Amino acid sequence: QVQLVESGGGLVQAGGSLRLSCAASGRTFSSYTMAWFRQAPGKEREFVAVHRWSGGSIYYADYLDSVKGRFTVSRDNAKNTVYLQMNSLKPEDTAVYYCAARRTYYTGSHSEEYDYWGQGTQVTVSS
Repeated sequence: QVQLVESGGGLVQAGGSLRLSCAASGRTFSSYTMAWFRQAPGKEREFVAVHRWSGGSIYYADYLDSVKGRFTVSRDNAKNTVYLQMNSLKPEDTAVYYCAARRTYYTGSHSEEYDYWGQGTQVTVSS
């Protein structure tokens, strides 16, 4: 069983930045596909970013179109942690952000394909 714990959420003004962290338990973190999703009030959960590490400096990352150029996903395998750096935040980025993990290879955006989920962290962007 893998446990995921997010942190780093909060209240920020539009144009500001936040960095979310997701700490994972487990000995094979480096082999997991890690992703971030978000859910705004009254809306469905949506994919934000995915990170798959292939070894050395080789990795795959992909993003929701509306966050490309503003958000960056990264990971530190030594710390079993994945990050989401969010810059130039907009009010429409307001949501609960969830970290997700999948044990096997996957680089997609379908939430049902992920095996483990964190409890979420609230991000609120004021205008």
